[in-house]
Amino acid sequence: MAKPTRPGAGNSKKKGAMKGTGGHGRKSLEGKGPTPKAEDRAWHVAGKRKAAAERYAAAGGRGKPGQRPPQGSNPNRSGRSKSDDTETVTGRNSVLEALRARIPATALYIAQRVEMDDRVKEMLAIATHREISVLEVTRPELDRMAGIDGVHQGVALKVPPYEYAHPQDLLEQVVDRGQVPLLVALDGVTDPRNLGAIIRSTAAFGGQGVIVPQRRSAGVNSAAWKTSAGAAARIPVAVAANLTTTLKEFKKQGVFILGLDGGGDVSLPALQLADRPVVIVVGSEGKGLSRLVTETCDQIVSIPISASTESLNAGIAASVALYQVATLRSAPPA
Repeated sequence: MAKPTRPGAGNSKKKGAMKGTGGHGRKSLEGKGPTPKAEDRAWHVAGKRKAAAERYAAAGGRGKPGQRPPQGSNPNRSGRSKSDDTETVTGRNSVLEALRARIPATALYIAQRVEMDDRVKEMLAIATHREISVLEVTRPELDRMAGIDGVHQGVALKVPPYEYAHPQDLLEQVVDRGQVPLLVALDGVTDPRNLGAIIRSTAAFGGQGVIVPQRRSAGVNSAAWKTSAGAAARIPVAVAANLTTTLKEFKKQGVFILGLDGGGDVSLPALQLADRPVVIVVGSEGKGLSRLVTETCDQIVSIPISASTESLNAGIAASVALYQVATLRSAPPA
């Protein structure tokens, strides 16, 4: 019985000279040369990183090809990654405010047979002056662009991803303008419509900016733009890599941190710190303020509400608190 061999192994019992392979066997033993470095393999993670770094350097960034772009090299210093996708701003007020604020829009979409009120006329005038493409589309197409919950009112605007500020830059700019800081920080608010409502209230009651954490937070997307009614074009939103650390740094610079919570030890009407530099911290829709943020606050402030109502929506709570601070600041001294 023949002895079993490995598949493909020679098992010839012939003796004498055999026909040569022409060197193929020797070549197969020589292999294909040394294994390329990881960074030279286009499909490898290191290779993709090298290609990205080379594109970054070619675009004018710092660093040598093959190196990762330095941390914090983004001029926004936000820490929040930016998508290459554009955002769609819908609604007449939001679109008009974005155009007035000279957001670098790429296209203005107008529904066929749209009602031409003063806002639409101003949009067209601004778009024409800035050479922004104006495209007439069907209402079903605008419905698709606006999404399920979107209300476009016959207009939409394509804008680049939102550029976030850095919290420290935001505070310094307010102080440099000679203003008393009134900022709002969101602790785990994940609904972009709440974020948009808070941005709008911040603008309405004299606030200068909003701070959101890098993780577990809503961002400024099309829903936030829409709910802000265009205020997102005027009120900067900053991203904090760590909200607790940012609030502690603000405290060192003389800013008072006020957390909103139904079980607070200070009633909002009795607030004594309204005329000071303050950050109003609003907790998440479900859990409220986190433990670390609560421990960082100088005061926990409660909003008096009817016993039949369990709590307030995050956007409404922020609006009430901002209104109270604005009222106290505008009141004549006793």
